[in-house]
Amino acid sequence: MSSPLAIGAVSAVLRNLLDDGLVTAGAAMGVTVDVTAVAPDMIDLDNDDAPIRLNLFLHQVTPNPGWRNAQLPSRSSASGERLTNAPLALDLHYLLTAYGRADFQAEILLGYAMHLLHERPVLDRAAIRRALDPSPLDVSMLPPAYQALTASDLADQVEQIKITPSVMNTDEMSKLWSAIQTHYRPSSAYQISVVLIEGTKPAISPLPVLSRGKRDPVTHRERGVQVTPDLLPPLPTLFTVAPQKLQAAARLGEPVTITGVRLGGAGHLVRLNHRLFASPIEIAPSNVNDAGTEVTFTLPNDVAAQADWAPGQLAASIRFKPTGEPDPHETNGIPLLLAAAPVIAADAGLGLPAATATRGGVPPRVTVTLASRPQVHIEQPATLMLGSTSATALARTNNTDPLVFEFPNTLPAGQHFVRLRVDGTDSVLIDRSGPEPIFDPSQRITVPA
Repeated sequence: MSSPLAIGAVSAVLRNLLDDGLVTAGAAMGVTVDVTAVAPDMIDLDNDDAPIRLNLFLHQVTPNPGWRNAQLPSRSSASGERLTNAPLALDLHYLLTAYGRADFQAEILLGYAMHLLHERPVLDRAAIRRALDPSPLDVSMLPPAYQALTASDLADQVEQIKITPSVMNTDEMSKLWSAIQTHYRPSSAYQISVVLIEGTKPAISPLPVLSRGKRDPVTHRERGVQVTPDLLPPLPTLFTVAPQKLQAAARLGEPVTITGVRLGGAGHLVRLNHRLFASPIEIAPSNVNDAGTEVTFTLPNDVAAQADWAPGQLAASIRFKPTGEPDPHETNGIPLLLAAAPVIAADAGLGLPAATATRGGVPPRVTVTLASRPQVHIEQPATLMLGSTSATALARTNNTDPLVFEFPNTLPAGQHFVRLRVDGTDSVLIDRSGPEPIFDPSQRITVPA
């Protein structure tokens, strides 16, 4: 595949092709022909002494439709690891313009150029190598930009470079020259296809498949493709994750139920990943039902969990060895919201102090200080809402530092319901354990007068 220098290399090869071929055209007109590859607005049209010129202008680059969906996806959706070096496939659109000072010069020049490209519909690899490395000429004598193009690897890409005339109607041509903001000259459009630019970073390539399913130990025949007599996914799949009492988010110390299909087997481990976790946290479930459709586990609620866990959105998956399978499988990941529970009363078991609210300072304000379970990491934005009034947490140095919020002094005295929002996930304020939902009376803080 080519390197990112390939776009410039194509322009250089085309210019070299035209420059070599237009010697005949210059002889026919008795003048020297310059071949350039610059924007048309950079050409001085007012200089009467300027030589006649053929200009090659790259005016558009588009994705190649044939290669656009090749080797996708290039990264793993689970881990983000690179799977393939999918090529960047591009079509280059050029405008070939002839500039003349006398009668018929531009027409003659454009005719010779179009005939050259007609006779060379494909840039063969030998021509590309000759153009980019004109041995025995010393490449160091060339401009630095041209020297860099020798490393483009354009001649080694799997697709050959094809030259195809393009049709631009009057409206398209008018819009293009209006955008260039210069005077129109006789022109012809071409499409160059395809340039393949590929990265060279390491990727993951799985081993070839030895058999479709397990082999019979006696006949050694492979099992083949299994057909399931239902419309359910053929592999272990997770559907939903439900905290207790139909709450919107789970809290440390509470059970969580995951539903899915084909979850029967042994060695189940629930894997929970968070953007701030270096690696997934694994929990052994407390129950897997006989039908293999529900897995229940309990989030820990100890000092280690208070420090290691982080509130917000987690990705939950299950790794286990399905019944009758020799190797463990890992299911898809589904989102689990972990709420940061504000600590209103002191928690001696976790060493967490009670929340405090004070009024005073210069200028006067209401300051609320509280901890949460689990603790909020310093990378996470936190917002505290007292009733309908909200405030953002002040900057902290360590994860173990308490959260401090400053409210305006207009905040009325009395008890206010508390909601703590971290990474977009609110603490659980609604109690759904009764016949109808109510605000949890324990989630209140008293603001002094």
